[in-house]
Order: sequence, then C-alpha cells, then structure tokens
Amino acid sequence: MGAETMSVKSLDDLFLHTLQDIYYAEKTITKALPKMSKKVTSTDVKKAFDSHLEETKGQIERLEAVFKSLGQKPKAEKCPAIEGIVSEAEELMDEIEDAETLDAALIAAAQAVEHYEMTRYGTLVSWAETLGHTEAITLLGETLKQEKAADAKLTKIAESKVNKKAVA
Repeated sequence: MGAETMSVKSLDDLFLHTLQDIYYAEKTITKALPKMSKKVTSTDVKKAFDSHLEETKGQIERLEAVFKSLGQKPKAEKCPAIEGIVSEAEELMDEIEDAETLDAALIAAAQAVEHYEMTRYGTLVSWAETLGHTEAITLLGETLKQEKAADAKLTKIAESKVNKKAVA
C-alpha cells in the first residue's frame, strides 16, 4: 500500500491524500470486522458487524469511483489512526475473558472506527463541494450516511441490550 509520502501543496493534494488514507482505512476494516464478528456472542452485534462488512465493501467501490472521477488510480496511503483503533480492538479481544463485557468493548471499538470514518467522510464531502467535485460529493455523501447509520445502530444495540448484559 502507499509506500512514499505524498507532497501536499494544495487543497486538491490534501483531498487526494485523505481519499488515499480512508481507502487504506476501509481496506483495513474489511480485515478487522470478520475477526470481531467471530469473537462476539451477541447475535445482534454479529449481524451488525457482518452487515457493515458488506457495506464497507460497497464503500470501497464508491471510493474507487471517486478516484476514477478525479482521473486517479485507487491508491492506499497508510493510515496510522485506523491502525491504532484496530490494534486497540485486537488487544481487547485478547484481554477480555467475559463474553458480555467483550461484546460491549467491541461495540465501543467499532464505534471508534465509525467516528473516525465520519470525520474523514464529512471533511471529504466539504472539500469536494469547495473543489467542485460533484460526483465525489454524491458518492462520499452516501458513505457518510451509512457510517452515521451504522454508529446509531451500534448505539441502540449497546444501550438496549449489550451494556445491560455486561453489568449482570
């Protein structure tokens, strides 16, 4: 994935660099979600993770379409932020023995991912508007809506069931 660091001299450069960053993040997430799904015991959480994995694959396709609309080849730029969030989730999976507590912890880890993605996609939509990248606005906006919906779904599952079970 992106070995050399990009020189950022303009908003266009920054937009492309951030696209490459989130492209790397989404690809990393497609590797992490199946591991998390296997570890949870809550059927609702498992369904949410599995469903979001499929959404994430579509998000990668939309990112590839954004690259194409800019006349660029899809390229991933290493994203230390997502690596840190995923690494923390992996530590939790190794350290927490109580199943209900682990379910609560993995929802929180997944929400950390969602919040990171929402900031990136929100920024990219704003920059796309400023730069006049109309196709990117639509594609990135659709993904932003999905990320917000995934976060809301996880909150509902956590607050209505999982957190209460973890206390019991």
